[in-house]
Amino acid sequence: MTWSDRPAPSLDDFALLAKQAFDALPDGFPQLSGDVVIRVDDFPADEVLDSLGIEDPFELTGLYQGVDLGRRSVLDPAAEPSRIFLYRRPILDEWAERGDVPLGELISHVLVHEIGHHFGLSDDDIHRIEDEA
Repeated sequence: MTWSDRPAPSLDDFALLAKQAFDALPDGFPQLSGDVVIRVDDFPADEVLDSLGIEDPFELTGLYQGVDLGRRSVLDPAAEPSRIFLYRRPILDEWAERGDVPLGELISHVLVHEIGHHFGLSDDDIHRIEDEA
């Protein structure tokens, strides 16, 4: 489904696209991701934007919140589950502006970026891997 000839996908549609993207990851990635929760919201909360020093909510398409796998220990108390947030409106805005990538592919790109943070990779690490791919 290209979405170019129909109304913008709802939050539920986005969640389905995110699930499809997660399920399509190479073998082992979903299992390695463990208990990560994927959530779709229209925009990040104001507190999130403030904590990141971001003024324009359209600048943030996704966010990882949690303790990455590289810093977890079996000796630590049980932590909240890690969460990946995908922000529908900023992703839709980028998709419409670019016009050169299917929506599902863009959602998958943002999801994989945030899963990289779940694995403990920095933005620089992720960009270097993307450039080498």
